[in-house]
Amino acid sequence: MILVVGATGMVGGETCRLLRVAGRPVRALVRATSAPEKVARLRDLGCEVAVGDLRDGASLEAACDGVEAVITTVSAMPFAWSPPENTIEQVDLAGQKRLIDAASGAGVGRFIYVTFSRNINADCPLRDAKRAVESYLRASGMAYTILRPSYFMEVWLSPAAGFDYANAAATVYGEGDNPISFISTADVARFAVAVLDSPAARNATLEIGGPEALSPLEVVAIFERASGHTFSVTYVPDEVLAAQQEGAPDDMSRSFVALMRCYAAGDAIAMAEVLRSFPLQLSTVRDYARKVVAANALVVGA
Repeated sequence: MILVVGATGMVGGETCRLLRVAGRPVRALVRATSAPEKVARLRDLGCEVAVGDLRDGASLEAACDGVEAVITTVSAMPFAWSPPENTIEQVDLAGQKRLIDAASGAGVGRFIYVTFSRNINADCPLRDAKRAVESYLRASGMAYTILRPSYFMEVWLSPAAGFDYANAAATVYGEGDNPISFISTADVARFAVAVLDSPAARNATLEIGGPEALSPLEVVAIFERASGHTFSVTYVPDEVLAAQQEGAPDDMSRSFVALMRCYAAGDAIAMAEVLRSFPLQLSTVRDYARKVVAANALVVGA
């Protein structure tokens, strides 16, 4: 049995689907407040659904019972942040440590933790939480794999992060010329499944990104070609981001601006060595652009 924590999220949900396609038994951890349609989708996949919460140690102990491996993709950021219940401190730090303790106590044989790239390392509460959990997992005694993906296409190349492809408008953090290895959430899920039984991934930390590193301005050009429209680009200089981070009212805001500053600095990940061990065919930004442009007819000039 594989326990997937974060099963209603983008990476976790796809991880559950891939495991079920492979015929693996899956226990999906959901909260009592999870969207009913997402829970129903997990049941339709054939997942066993367990109701629990990273803030509730007893529920985690029950969820880990009889489990051979845990895959955790959960985070309070950016979409689930809801103080005081769902915060970086409660979920990304204390909650993940509580899950590691529960898994270790249940004799789980493998623990896979999806965090973020080493280059996403600006001082902020989310960075501190994720690096602390990585260290805690390494010291747990369980066999582990730490996956450190770069920026998700579906988040950072979407309206949620200022990349409004439906209206041919893009917000670029910094000057827009530092390359980033944007990765699809579906490919992160594929890595999570691929490392599950791999000796090469045992007690390993893997930096993962897409098949090529592209600057944000190169990404804009790709979307312009895919859509046939010229994009309006708004630049947010690093000094403006620094001031926003300094004046941010809460941990989520401080962390989100820190992620923007790391985006501005770039996050190029060399993938040749990882792909030798895990020869996955990764989605490109061009693939993503074609898909979302086709699904979201541009309204420019309408």
